[in-house]
Amino acid sequence: MFPSRRKAAQLLWEDGSSAALGTWPGRPGDKGRRARAHREPARQSRPASSGKKMSPGAPHLQAVLVPFRERFEELLVFVPHMHRFLSRKKSQHHTYVLNQANHFRFSRAAPINAGFPESGSSTDYIAMHRVDLLPLSEELDYGFPEAGPFHVTSLELHPLYHYKTHVGGILQLPKQHCQLCNGMSNHFWGWGREDDEIYPRIKGAGFQLFCPLGITTQYKPFRHLHDPAWRRRDQKRIAAQKQEQFKVDREGGLSTVKYGVDSRTALSVGGAPCAVLSIMLDCDKAATPWCTFG
Repeated sequence: MFPSRRKAAQLLWEDGSSAALGTWPGRPGDKGRRARAHREPARQSRPASSGKKMSPGAPHLQAVLVPFRERFEELLVFVPHMHRFLSRKKSQHHTYVLNQANHFRFSRAAPINAGFPESGSSTDYIAMHRVDLLPLSEELDYGFPEAGPFHVTSLELHPLYHYKTHVGGILQLPKQHCQLCNGMSNHFWGWGREDDEIYPRIKGAGFQLFCPLGITTQYKPFRHLHDPAWRRRDQKRIAAQKQEQFKVDREGGLSTVKYGVDSRTALSVGGAPCAVLSIMLDCDKAATPWCTFG
């Protein structure tokens, strides 16, 4: 499914398509509007807001937040693919690769929480995006989710998961809405469950969850790069993690994430800009002893 590590590196560096740059990625081009369908019966939702004051007619700028660790081959495909896809849609975007650089078990949620402030005040909405999911259908819209949280990989479209409360894969939120939901829980270490926990956060904040409407499903709308034989997931449950994984974290999230940034590097991969942040997460071992492999 992927090129070998050596071959992938050769392809990348021999053609000079990736190089460290001295500045952050520039602002590539979105005024997205989409047809949406409600996930659940109508309920009161808060008015969409960009989270910052913008001049009339100012374009929205999306922060694509990609939690990452040891997925180099996938990254070589993801960054140029997403840049081309979003550029075709005239969608202004910055891609942030949030590399978890310490030795705790991988957390998908905490790097996203860390990436939220690191994406700066110029971005007004985010996409929580897996590195191994590539949008293929031109019917998919990555524009500003004005009506509220928007699940791009809805239960009808996701390549694997089709249950009602699944909000994983690719989720877009205006930044203000993400703050009101308090991001994602920092209690999840290892693979799984953090996506399910954000669903009650969205509902608890009073938002409707929207999903694509009228997408043709006879062709695959996404490409899933995951190879289970090559990329084994850390599904181990340690100590009380088995019980705690089903609880809603009502206190922690965006407001409580503790981290440092070891480095910030601007890269071009296949001519596509991205920013790589080496994130050093902190773990409260008294609260979540399962953050370590011991």
